[in-house]
Amino acid sequence: MKNNISLHTVAQISVFIVLSFSFYLLFAGHNNPGGGFIGALMAASAIVLLYVSFDLKTIKNVLPLYYPYFIATGLLIAMGTGVSSTLFGYPFLTQFFQYTTLPILGEVELTTALMFDLGVFIVVIGIALLIITTIAEDDE
Repeated sequence: MKNNISLHTVAQISVFIVLSFSFYLLFAGHNNPGGGFIGALMAASAIVLLYVSFDLKTIKNVLPLYYPYFIATGLLIAMGTGVSSTLFGYPFLTQFFQYTTLPILGEVELTTALMFDLGVFIVVIGIALLIITTIAEDDE
């Protein structure tokens, strides 16, 4: 592929914006529309934009990620969230929350739903990028 500086610059800026919105969707998902699934699809689309604008081999050198580990880690986090409530005698996937005061952010609500969404986020990123890179590697 030809070295297109304007495409690389626009892609890098767009990836930053899409990833920022992806993390917003992840953190807002337990109270508002969004969550781990749609946030992960946005993050995967940002990484696919990098793959398209640069090159599969270049991005694999910069981000040497093994996506099956993402899938396993996300499943452990999501299942661990559900199982942890049963350890305390509550039904599977019971949500707990706590309000905490952080130095810069002020009062913040911490929930177990956020940990479940994080697990789903990691699983979906791993699955989406594994499928896309596997298809892309077949073309080479």
